[in-house]
Amino acid sequence: MYEFLQERVETNMTRNVRSVPPETTVGDLYRLFAVDDFDAYPVVRDDALVGIVSKFDALNVFSLSLDHILPHYKEGMATRVEEIMARDAITVEGETSLQRVLELMVKHRVKSLPVVDGRRNLIGMIAREDVMRAMERTALRQYPPIVPFQAV
Repeated sequence: MYEFLQERVETNMTRNVRSVPPETTVGDLYRLFAVDDFDAYPVVRDDALVGIVSKFDALNVFSLSLDHILPHYKEGMATRVEEIMARDAITVEGETSLQRVLELMVKHRVKSLPVVDGRRNLIGMIAREDVMRAMERTALRQYPPIVPFQAV
């Protein structure tokens, strides 16, 4: 596991990331979720990350509240992402260790994190599957599988 401590985001992240602009409607977001099977999208304006929107955020548009007893479907589907996104997205940079990513994912109960550069431009995403693959890869290098003895 010592090798895992040396792993960085930049060598394990997904670089080609689908993002959405803040003007995207919840209806369009639902269609994207169905096609991509993602749990969240980074929200980007002019290459800069401005937030993140999740399936939970999209579903919350239709939740009941004291001032909103029966949400209207058409109005909810027309809601813009910028109205429901999390503006304080937890981000990491390319040189961040995967151990730190793991800590952030567990602490904040998120499945993926946007990767940004110094100007907050989105350069990728790091998902828990990426972390798990790196953990397995480094563990196998340190502890190769034992091949059973075969008599000749």
